[in-house]
Amino acid sequence: MLKIGIIGCGKITQVRHAPEYAENGGCTLAAWYDAVPERAKAMAQQYGGKVCRSVEELLDQQLDAVSVCVANRDHAAVTIRALEAGCHVLCEKPMAVTLDECESMLQAARRTGKMLMLGHNQRFNQSHAQARYMLLSGKLGKPLAFRTSFAHPGPECWTDQKNSWFIHRDQSAFGVLADLGIHKIDLIHYLLDEPIVQVSAMLGTLDKRYPDGGLIDVDDNALCLCRTRSGVMGQVHVSWTNYGSEDNTTRIYTTDGVLRLYDDPEFSFVFERREGDALRLQLDQMTTNQQQTEGQRRNTGVINAFVQSILSGQPSVADASECIQAMRVVFAAIESAQQGKMMEIRQP
Repeated sequence: MLKIGIIGCGKITQVRHAPEYAENGGCTLAAWYDAVPERAKAMAQQYGGKVCRSVEELLDQQLDAVSVCVANRDHAAVTIRALEAGCHVLCEKPMAVTLDECESMLQAARRTGKMLMLGHNQRFNQSHAQARYMLLSGKLGKPLAFRTSFAHPGPECWTDQKNSWFIHRDQSAFGVLADLGIHKIDLIHYLLDEPIVQVSAMLGTLDKRYPDGGLIDVDDNALCLCRTRSGVMGQVHVSWTNYGSEDNTTRIYTTDGVLRLYDDPEFSFVFERREGDALRLQLDQMTTNQQQTEGQRRNTGVINAFVQSILSGQPSVADASECIQAMRVVFAAIESAQQGKMMEIRQP
């Protein structure tokens, strides 16, 4: 049984990490830390384990692995400390707040020989996995273009807090681009099995406000135009100001038709062939952030993949060495928005 510690006991821990570890038969929840002790105590009361007074105390518990679920600004420092303490690490996205920090995390994992995985849960949706298989096998034709979106009412629909750390630059460093956009950028890398190499972006703060009425100091909308290494073109749109039904959908346009993922009310996977017929599959149901908040939880597969990666000694499909590519696109997109021009994305 792997001994697991969780650093940060906010909403993502409460609705995903903790219950998914508890459902996995290969591990036990052994230690908790949060800057708000009451949150760690609540988790320990529900799942068992020791409440720790500091990150250092938690890392002294001879754990096998930890989840890092703290604010973005602390991802790198906490992750590197955990790796150097001998723990495998599952870090929530975005990976870190600078590319140098991301690279340092990756170097620490390689130096210590420990697994470093990112919480890029869209890689584990069954329809996305099926789409990747069929695209790479050529069964759907050659990809030409894409359109992917992730839009909901904002962090409050997920955290139940109107003034959470997500909307404060000093803690988050980013806005919606790195919160939701990172998922969709990483998904395109996964589906097409190649990196985005050019990006042109617009970022804006259109409507999201602090309790005093002032606009938040991070972006609440972002639009990116992208080109992959082989020339596939597409757009990524993300928003915290969608006050209707959540939009978490993707379309891939190919030489043989149109692949639609999670945009049909009945089928999670639809491929409309250019000849007129269609392949329709209901492989799984993507749970929206609002449904998660209301308790309609779905196992994302992230924890199961992390545990299996540790036990097998093989990197997961969301290994940091793969997912850092999406961070390179995010940083290039931010620079593009600042400079008003297309940016080339540095490849390793």
